[in-house]
Amino acid sequence: MKRPDFFIPGAPKCGTTGLAQWLAAHPAVFFSPRKEPHFFNRDQMPATATLREYEQLFAGADDRHAAVGEASTHYLYSREAVPGILAYAPDARFIVCLRNPLEMAPALHGECLRQGWENVRRFDAAWHLQGARRAGRRIPRAARGDPERLLYGPYCRLGEQLQRLYGQVRADRVLPVLLDDIRDDAGRMYRRVLDFLGLQDDGRRDFPAVNPAARTRSVLLAQAIRSVSRIRDAAGVRGDWGIAARLRQLNASNAARAPLTSALREELCAYFADDVVALGELIERDLSDWLRGD
Repeated sequence: MKRPDFFIPGAPKCGTTGLAQWLAAHPAVFFSPRKEPHFFNRDQMPATATLREYEQLFAGADDRHAAVGEASTHYLYSREAVPGILAYAPDARFIVCLRNPLEMAPALHGECLRQGWENVRRFDAAWHLQGARRAGRRIPRAARGDPERLLYGPYCRLGEQLQRLYGQVRADRVLPVLLDDIRDDAGRMYRRVLDFLGLQDDGRRDFPAVNPAARTRSVLLAQAIRSVSRIRDAAGVRGDWGIAARLRQLNASNAARAPLTSALREELCAYFADDVVALGELIERDLSDWLRGD
């Protein structure tokens, strides 16, 4: 069995799903059939319980595959994941997807609603609940084992998280990828990722949007689906549950997300300003337009 040698550790709602699907279709790549194994984030409700179960995901990798990888979006935020990965695969490479936190935070809230972790529909209300939730209050039942996933501010401070990664991994083994750049020229960014992994261009020219933003129709239904999934996991039933995925699809609409109010935008700009500057310095990019809304 080949072990994974590259990881997409996050961040959530930053284009990881699309990139993972594009790479999985490359003939020289073996990608985990479970897109987010979440094995190494032992501090955050891991989804894959045992090393044997984790390694079974890569049982199909062979000499045809020059790169073997997986994408688990909570690895970047987790303090345990990267050390665990490096102990398992010392030469691992990391592709880190990044996004403007003023976009990422509401998108992450929307995903938590869809997945049944969150029960507060309005992002501004959920944002202002972070203090209470940090203190252990107002946490939905489904998130009680991992309440940090509802701390949208800390989760979206990507400069801090990337700095921590660079403190553990040489810079030449880390490739930052901005969602802005994927939007501008997905083909160019895809080929840059292939070059980072030492792979030849497979000729892909179609880069469809994957996992687009959607609004949750019923918060109660989302929570019910999550509850059933938790019961299934507790009973040791593994594998994808197609019914849950289909129900989540039916429970989503294509309605656009409500824009930030000027007051909330100003609040988020103040919260994220120093982190955006730090991130820009790390990747040597001017990201000031993120805070201007350009």
